[in-house]
Amino acid sequence: MRFRVVVLTLVTGLVFVPQAGAATVRLKAFASCKQLVSFARAGAERTGGGVGVAPRFAPMGGDAIVTPPAPTRGSNGEIAPTAAPVSGGGDGSAPDFSGTNVQELGVDEPDVVKTNGKLVFAVTDQTLRIVDVTGATPIVRGTLKLEGAGQELLLRGDRLLVIETPGFAQSAPQTVEPTIAPYLAPSTIISEVDVSNPAAPKIARTMTVPGRFVDARQHGATARLVIDAAPEPIAEPLQAGKSAFLGRTVLKSNLSGRTFKRDIAPCRAVRRPRQFSGLDVLAILTVDLDRGMYSLDRDGVMAGAQVVYGSEDSLYVASRKYVRTLETGDAVPDAVTTEIHRFDISDPEHTVYRATGSVPGFVLNSYALSQYKGDLRVATTEQPPWEPGVASESSSTVTVLRQNGNRLEKIGSVGGLGKGERIYAVRFLGERGFVVTFRQTDPLFALDLSDPTAPKLRGQLELPGYSAYLHPVTDTLLLGIGREGTGVQASLFDVSDMAAPKRVSQLAFGNGYSPLENEPHAFLYWAKTGTAVFPLSTASFTGAVALRAGAAPLAELGRVEHRLASQPYAAAPIERAFVIGDTLYTLSYSGLAANRLDNLAALSFTGF
Repeated sequence: MRFRVVVLTLVTGLVFVPQAGAATVRLKAFASCKQLVSFARAGAERTGGGVGVAPRFAPMGGDAIVTPPAPTRGSNGEIAPTAAPVSGGGDGSAPDFSGTNVQELGVDEPDVVKTNGKLVFAVTDQTLRIVDVTGATPIVRGTLKLEGAGQELLLRGDRLLVIETPGFAQSAPQTVEPTIAPYLAPSTIISEVDVSNPAAPKIARTMTVPGRFVDARQHGATARLVIDAAPEPIAEPLQAGKSAFLGRTVLKSNLSGRTFKRDIAPCRAVRRPRQFSGLDVLAILTVDLDRGMYSLDRDGVMAGAQVVYGSEDSLYVASRKYVRTLETGDAVPDAVTTEIHRFDISDPEHTVYRATGSVPGFVLNSYALSQYKGDLRVATTEQPPWEPGVASESSSTVTVLRQNGNRLEKIGSVGGLGKGERIYAVRFLGERGFVVTFRQTDPLFALDLSDPTAPKLRGQLELPGYSAYLHPVTDTLLLGIGREGTGVQASLFDVSDMAAPKRVSQLAFGNGYSPLENEPHAFLYWAKTGTAVFPLSTASFTGAVALRAGAAPLAELGRVEHRLASQPYAAAPIERAFVIGDTLYTLSYSGLAANRLDNLAALSFTGF
């Protein structure tokens, strides 16, 4: 098997050139709740009382580090999609430490573990654990049992935001008669946890939000959570009221004992595309973490949400456009189109809708989007492999969008990338872009987009396997983690010469799997020592592997396993790794291990 990496050079400061025949895509705000209900009723009526939404592909839910219910011989524990490099403290209050592996520096993302350099906050087995790492041996200072599943965390000072999906309580059967399970609309629980006393964390406020949590981004004290709220099936669309289409949040304060109920977004703050695109409401909840969860700004788009990308001043939400053939019953599916909405987040307290654009195909994950000097670059594949009727010559495209009024308009693109293939990984680095496509036997293409109106093929290189995650280790070296056949491999690419990118080093780890293929948060790169760490499971090993990756050749620094005396038959899968000072910490459901960063010598293990 071989893979294709497309190398792109992107420039900014382009002169805007309107595209002939470009589709007008923008959102219109509802003037009143009456107008919103009228529009929603018509949409539900045309789809026969359904929610009016094509079954869009959505990424898997949040991560969960959970002890297996019974002993197994090694568990891979697949996880979900998301993000790149973060540095630590440096202000004297704590040693330097690594944060969550995020896509954009300074833009934090939710994950199962957070640290401030002194305390580690991690969720395992539906329990928040606060671990003190200031001493020679990490000590669990406090725990808090959580009721939901798939918890993810955001941290700001002494305030922790826990985002989770409600768990399903098990109850004794009331009858032996067969029953049909009722429709359960997805919802999200957001809890504000006071961790000022690590020994006694407590929930200050809890908010239940109708809809599926998509993703979130944090800029300093401001967190923005994106929810995809779909209404329940509607029996009589023309009789349905506002509550059928616009769910309500329920905020319970343990500080005041009061309960507050509000629409997920005010009617006048909800917008819609010019053409019907389903009844999902893409809701953005803006939270000031310095003031607490009672402080919320709410915005909505009646179009659904799939992929979230955040830059320094913008939040982009991508949504697959409504597929009308599922409504009409036509045999031939419509071409897949993704709509992208830009929200201005330069004001910490408000999120303001600015513009909408569209691109052909589907977006793999947040790494397929990147803003650079005001322009948005988007990598898409025409048809996802899970949809029927996919053309064998489906290919990928990189499109550059620029805001013009309330529209994101195409100013340039390069298409025909990887015919018959789909995108496996994307990484934009300033004026360069790297795209990996894969099928069976394919070359590596290097494209120059310095002139966005005339992209050129600069070079080509054939390589076995593919990279599912790309990470810059220097300005000229790119580390790729993926596989060749059934084996996990790491590749180091020299991209100093765009006309001739080349692989300068490779390490093979044998048949196995790494969660990094689906979850970028599982990756750690510590630039000070050029150390890369990621989880690995093979027939003979389950744990984490550390590489010297700052220069060629790649070299294995060592491996870490989490083995307990009570579980000699198997090692617990390691899900995350992070650095505090000169210590490498690794997290699994069994506990937190500390190893020397320079040689991985074991220091301590704190069992959960």
